[in-house]
Amino acid sequence: MPSVNAQASPATAEFRFYEELNDLLAPGLRQRAFAYAFTGTTAVKDAIEAIGVPHTEVDLVLVDGVSVDFAWRLRGGERVAVYPVFERFDIAAVTRLRPRPLRQTRFVLDAHLGKLARRLRLLGFDTAYDPCLDDAAIVACSRADARIILTRDRGLLERRAVTRGYWLRATDPNEQALEVVRVFDLRASERPFSRCLCCNGEVRAAAKETIADRLPAGVRARFDDFAHCPACDRVYWRGTHHARLQRLVDQLVGGDSADTDVEGSCR
Repeated sequence: MPSVNAQASPATAEFRFYEELNDLLAPGLRQRAFAYAFTGTTAVKDAIEAIGVPHTEVDLVLVDGVSVDFAWRLRGGERVAVYPVFERFDIAAVTRLRPRPLRQTRFVLDAHLGKLARRLRLLGFDTAYDPCLDDAAIVACSRADARIILTRDRGLLERRAVTRGYWLRATDPNEQALEVVRVFDLRASERPFSRCLCCNGEVRAAAKETIADRLPAGVRARFDDFAHCPACDRVYWRGTHHARLQRLVDQLVGGDSADTDVEGSCR
């Protein structure tokens, strides 16, 4: 069996990664058991990340059939099975590596995922995003608000302070939104048009007379149904932009790849 550590070592452990964790491995290591070589003893977390899998992708590690935590030290000769985050299954009898079950799924996105942030908000998911946040601020937000970090940067997820995170496989923002909904089993939680696309606040129905003085004359004459975001004071109505967004929602809710954009949709 090939080793992923080219350096000669007196100790090896056999690793096997399961399900989508294989996406993060070098092609020759996928869907198979392989030897990992190391010197002395090493924490199983350090070995997993050295192989290329961020610890935030992992929720269960079995060493010789026994569930262990990330601090468990390998000494050589062990068989290690590594499983992805279980958001949908009850595995209370084993060692969970997440601090607690993520029942209210909320996200914080890195600076490169602005288009995905708008799509998740469009579907009604609590999505924090600020292009000015650096990695340390994103991690702090994740820890303070129990938010899952979404990123294409594996290095961000390998930070020791990160406990919740997911590395996106897709690169297209529409495909990314579909991936997030699928991976975290969010289909039943979708509430389209319930959040502000610009600030993530929850929007509420607004009586026309309460916001009439803020509407363009043409909008005031043509529309009667409005929504208001108390957080940023934006007003939404069902204009041409709404029809475009509805097409995108229909595609995403239906699980189809979408080509509709949401840029410039704030009013």
